[in-house]
Amino acid sequence: MERTAFFAGSFDPFTVGHASVVERSLPLFDRIVIAIGINPVKTTAVEAERRAKEIAALYADEARVSVMTYDGLTVDAARRAGASCLLRGVRSVKDFEYERDMADVNRQLSGLETVLIYSLPQHTAISSSVVRELASFGKDISDFVP
Repeated sequence: MERTAFFAGSFDPFTVGHASVVERSLPLFDRIVIAIGINPVKTTAVEAERRAKEIAALYADEARVSVMTYDGLTVDAARRAGASCLLRGVRSVKDFEYERDMADVNRQLSGLETVLIYSLPQHTAISSSVVRELASFGKDISDFVP
């Protein structure tokens, strides 16, 4: 059975922290699906299809990584993608508590387990929202995005 991890998020933008989770997870899985969730309630800076194209370009030479967009429940999209688990990055205790609760609900809904990859120390302060805010003030964000 192929081990496919479903790495879901808004990825607005996809940061070096997200890229680190993908790179460090590749040895653990046969395939990683980076899945951009479309949430009509959430305001995003960049349209989902554009984010998908940009992320796909980063992994153009890595056949084990694919990128998709989805709406609805993450576990339903993960099942459609053939995922065997959900993949999440954790930066802090605050992230851990949220992810633990989501993992419990997702497991109950779908039977899918969640694999947590801890952030490297140099990436713990990097979040998409911080990067968006810096960009909105015209700051150079090149150190924070791949």
